[in-house]
Parts: sequence; C-alpha cells; structure tokens
Amino acid sequence: MDYHHTLQNASGHLAEAAREQAMEENEGEYLVVVDGSIPLANEGYSTIAGISNLQMFQETAEHAKAIIAVGSCATFGGIPGANPNPTGAVAIDEIITDKPVINLPGCPPIPEVMTGTVAYLLSFAGIPELDHLGRPKAFFGEAIHDRCYRRPFYEKGQFAKSFDDEGARQGWCLYEVGCKGPVTYNACATLKWNGGVSFPIQSGHGCLGCSEPGFWDLGGFYKPLSTAKDDALKYAAGAAAVGAVAGVAASAMVRNKRNKVLKAAAAASTTEEETT
Repeated sequence: MDYHHTLQNASGHLAEAAREQAMEENEGEYLVVVDGSIPLANEGYSTIAGISNLQMFQETAEHAKAIIAVGSCATFGGIPGANPNPTGAVAIDEIITDKPVINLPGCPPIPEVMTGTVAYLLSFAGIPELDHLGRPKAFFGEAIHDRCYRRPFYEKGQFAKSFDDEGARQGWCLYEVGCKGPVTYNACATLKWNGGVSFPIQSGHGCLGCSEPGFWDLGGFYKPLSTAKDDALKYAAGAAAVGAVAGVAASAMVRNKRNKVLKAAAAASTTEEETT
C-alpha cells in the first residue's frame, strides 16, 4: 500500500509524491480503494493537499485498473448523502463510469469482505461476479434473513414485540421491532464480527440494513419494513410480510395435520381396546 492518510509514514509533499510515483510506476494496473462519499455541491467542503476530494479522486482513478468503494458512504452516499444532503455527497460509481467499481457496503464494512475481495483481485487478476449494485455475490449473494438463526421463528410467526419482552428473551424474530434482514444482502450472519464472535441480531438488535442504498432514510430503524418510506423497500417488506403470514399459515396446517393424525391414532387405539 503506497498511499493512505492514516497508515503511511510520509506527510505533506512527500505523501503526495508517493501517490504520484505509485500511479506512474503502476499505470493501468493499480487498484484504488476509496472510503467516504465525494461532495459535489461545493468542492471546498473537503480538501486534501490543497485540492478537492473530487479532483484528487479523478486524478488518481484515471489510470487505475479498478476501483473498490469501501463502506456505505463510498458505495451509496451513506450518512453524508442522506436527506437533505447539503454537501451534495455522491457515491463513487456516480463519478467513475468508465471502469469497474466494486462496491463493499456496510457501516462499517466487514473486514473479511474487504480482504477477501482484494485477495480475489490479486489471485485471479479479474473482477469477481457482482450483483446489480456492484457488490461481490460471494459476500452479498444472500439476504441476512436467509442465513439468520432466528429464521425458524419467522417461519412460525413468532416475533418479539419489544427488545425486552418474553419473545425477545427466547430469541424470537426481530422483524416487528425493525429488523431489515429480509431485504439486506450481506454476510453478517455467516462471517459475523470480531473474528466470528457475533453479529447485531445475535446480540439482540435488529439489522439496520446498512449495506443497502438509502438505509438512513428508511423512516426509522425500529419500525417494521411495512412502514418504510422507500417504495422498493415497501415492496420487499410486503413480500416479507407475506412470508411471515405464509409461515404462520404453514405452521397452522402442520399443526392441524398433526392433530388429525393424533386423533386418528387415538381413535384406532380405542377401537382396538374395545375389540379386545
């Protein structure tokens, strides 16, 4: 790594000289990893070495092989891009359109997702398979809901109504207290955090949906998806709600079938006793 504000030893002119030298010596082959959105409303909102973020980024990205946008700010605008977005902050792929941009969202992003993506690029000298939002499918191919250990409770229609009720204590699904797991794609439920120790849902808190576009503007972290403002999320929430209802209905059908079998068995046993 030739240039990073908080990790490099050099500073001032020497730091910028290192960046320029790395770009020149590796033209067309280097990777640019960017965290943070770029303000467009006023380029003076954020500057480095006397030039705007936008100018430095465009210069650095011009001869790069690919761009890796790290974190929800870089991938989707994040907090700076939330309404009313006074700085005009935009995601990296709104600026770079002529070369691959690999999005690794998350607030914060998962470390193994970052290192795994870089390792893939270095090992296979190619771009990993991406989804429609430019995210590697290896890490963002499934919803958190798909791998969540609370999923069986969702299927049964068992939902915590608050964070301290009996359902919450028994590990029931957190959908009704705002969990966005059904419409959030990330590897949190499998990779987890802090070396695989835990992830938010395992700690008793619903998913905030931080790896999806516009998660800051959904209308409340602790409201069910069905009340979300975003139309796309409302659609997804509707599907999730239907899934919950279907889960309840399916459970009821299973219970009814089981009860019928038990009744039939009991009747058969009674008949056998009478015959004897």
